[in-house]
Amino acid sequence: QVQLQESGGGSVQSGGSLRLSCVASGSIYSTRCIAWFRQAPGKEREGVASVDSIGRRTYAGSVEGRFTISQDNTRTLVKLEMSSLKPEDTATYYCAASRSNDCYSGRRLAFEYNYWGQGTQVTVSS
Repeated sequence: QVQLQESGGGSVQSGGSLRLSCVASGSIYSTRCIAWFRQAPGKEREGVASVDSIGRRTYAGSVEGRFTISQDNTRTLVKLEMSSLKPEDTATYYCAASRSNDCYSGRRLAFEYNYWGQGTQVTVSS
């Protein structure tokens, strides 16, 4: 089992920055990828960024150039640095971990991820 705990959400004005953190515990060695997803009311869950066990990173087109995902050497701390935030970035952000080799494709599909945190709210006002 893997436990994930997000922190760092909050409210910010358009153009501002936030840093989200995800602390992983448990059998993290069994996972292949860790990703950040987000879900806004009435919308599907979207994978915004992922990092795999060898450090390869992928991003959704909507956040590329504005968000940066990173992980420490032990893969127990994964951060999402968000800058130039827009109102459309408003959502609940979730950290997720995958045991599946399929996650290496970088498609960031929710069904490929086995473990989820509780989420942290990000609100961007115009």
